[in-house]
Amino acid sequence: MNSSKLNSFLFFKLPSAWWCGVRVHKIDQHSAETRVRHRWFNQNPFGSLFWAVQGMAAELSTGVLVMQGITKSEQGISMLVANNKASFSKKAKGQITFSCDDGELVAPAVARTLETGEGQTFWMRSVGKDEAGDTVATFEFEWTIRARRN
Repeated sequence: MNSSKLNSFLFFKLPSAWWCGVRVHKIDQHSAETRVRHRWFNQNPFGSLFWAVQGMAAELSTGVLVMQGITKSEQGISMLVANNKASFSKKAKGQITFSCDDGELVAPAVARTLETGEGQTFWMRSVGKDEAGDTVATFEFEWTIRARRN
């Protein structure tokens, strides 16, 4: 998986995120980074980035790591967000970068669901920072994965 392929995936499978300007910037096996720029199209009435657009960028930074782990397993595994939490600490203006460094949580959960056939859950965190490096929002997503039955 690379950022170019993931951004093409966005256009076809998550068009609302793509049109709002959410893009995958970097991904490796341990972390992922997404970016979105505050523009007229994705703003709220208060002149900053709409919280739902921030949520899309944050979820994507965690979700691409889950997708990557599932793809590496070469097995049929479904994924779904069961819960999420968010806190906002500053108006999101300019370019916002969401980073998730929880990639190491995915492989053990994938292995366990394939081994036991039972669903697995795990929480992943994404932190959004502005161009000055100030945290604007922190999101947490509870991912559930389950091996598909043949």
